[in-house]
Amino acid sequence: MVDSHNDILTASIEKNVQMDQDLKGKTHSDLKRFKEAGVDIQLFSVWSDGDKTAPYQWANREIDTLYAVAQRNPDKIAIVKNVSQSVVVAKQKKIAAMFGLEGGHMIEDNLDNLNKLYERGVRYMTLTWNNSTSWATSAMYESTPALIAKEPRQLGLNDFGKRVVQRMNQLGMLVDLSHVGEKTFWDAINTTTKPVLVSHSNCYAICPVFRNLKDDQIKAVGKNGGVIQLNFYSGFIDSTFKKKEAKFFLSHTKELDSLKKTGMQQEYAMSILTSKYADEANANRPPLSALLDHLDHIVQLIGVDHVGMGSDFDGITSAPRELEDVTDYPLITKALLEKGYSKKDINKILGGNFLRVLRGNENKE
Repeated sequence: MVDSHNDILTASIEKNVQMDQDLKGKTHSDLKRFKEAGVDIQLFSVWSDGDKTAPYQWANREIDTLYAVAQRNPDKIAIVKNVSQSVVVAKQKKIAAMFGLEGGHMIEDNLDNLNKLYERGVRYMTLTWNNSTSWATSAMYESTPALIAKEPRQLGLNDFGKRVVQRMNQLGMLVDLSHVGEKTFWDAINTTTKPVLVSHSNCYAICPVFRNLKDDQIKAVGKNGGVIQLNFYSGFIDSTFKKKEAKFFLSHTKELDSLKKTGMQQEYAMSILTSKYADEANANRPPLSALLDHLDHIVQLIGVDHVGMGSDFDGITSAPRELEDVTDYPLITKALLEKGYSKKDINKILGGNFLRVLRGNENKE
């Protein structure tokens, strides 16, 4: 089992907890529950929003967090840097941990920072988060006419952005195309020489939001040999969810504002309220079958070799009703068997496809 995107590092800092504690009821994940869930390899997201000062320093703080956890728990988790090490650690019944940098702004326009983060175990970088960088435009920017009018700029990758992609290819760091604008997507596809990753996104044809991939993009990922890892966020699964969620948070505006005034980033303030008013929030969540509709759509377009799981647990406020936390991963296996997927194909979906792409990016020198 491989999950390409989990935000427990940010959640640990924002909620002032440690992931090797029992965090049930506070987070989607903790070290004990990863093992209960059957997770073998976890890509831990390193994230900050575009307003964070000194984002490179923040990225290293999050990386330090996991190194500290691994040092305290050498029998349970180890930080690895390639597929071979991952397999060895997984066979030892420990979690093999790597990092994914969620947002190119955290390299601060400096390729040397990219090199240093790779050395620390970052094995993919999402070219943008919702904010654009100086060298790449995000999906949020490209899909928002008001933003384009307010801050007009070149869409897609500029020359430095293409150099970033080329350097990632040289290092063996996966180019992650979640969050990026369509123009950036196509520029990256046409620049990369390695299979790409889409670490936590779904299908626009089913749920037309800016964060999901259109069919021509899905086909391009298939042609490139890459993999699309499904996001569990209800708003990227069910097209009716966002209106319901907006109504929920509107009814709790005062509490949301109060949490944000403490310095908490908005996404985590929202997750606090979702937990506090669980019954109210749960009524808005789609079923697990709706997530698997996205999987089926990708399989129908480009085959079973190009889809996997990138939950976004601890970075989302809502997941399908059956998926309360990481320990519910086995329900996905059960549902895939019931839908008629073979064990061979399920092994690909639950990790094999991601490892193929990671291996295809590794520097053979």
